Amino acid sequence: MASLTLKRPPRARALISLVPMIDVMLILLVFFMVTSTYLNLDMIPAVRQQDQASAPAPDMHGAGTIMIRLGADGGAVIGGQAITDPELERLLRQRLVGEPLTQVVVLPSGAAKTQSLISVMDVATRAGVVRLRVIRLQARP
Repeated sequence: MASLTLKRPPRARALISLVPMIDVMLILLVFFMVTSTYLNLDMIPAVRQQDQASAPAPDMHGAGTIMIRLGADGGAVIGGQAITDPELERLLRQRLVGEPLTQVVVLPSGAAKTQSLISVMDVATRAGVVRLRVIRLQARP
């Protein structure tokens, strides 16, 4: 009599799937991308807090930078504080005495009128600024 032997296939090892982890990482990526648009723009590394002080500070690395933000109402803001055109001109003149190559960066709001931007550029020109840059942030489609 022949003996009957049953062969069972070996058990498959459990596989660790990376799909759930990748899903979570993509959700976190989207979350951080969406919330990062609400950060304060004064955190731009090119502009240090000491560069926005009213008194000129000596800069070891060459000329400094002043960032001027234009709000929707057309008002200029430096370091989180609103500033009028005469105050802006006085501040720029003070900084240019200590650092003639101070760079002025203007960041207009999307709702700001073009005339407000032109007015700030005129004030900077009257103060003697030779390095003026207008930057624009736009959403990617």
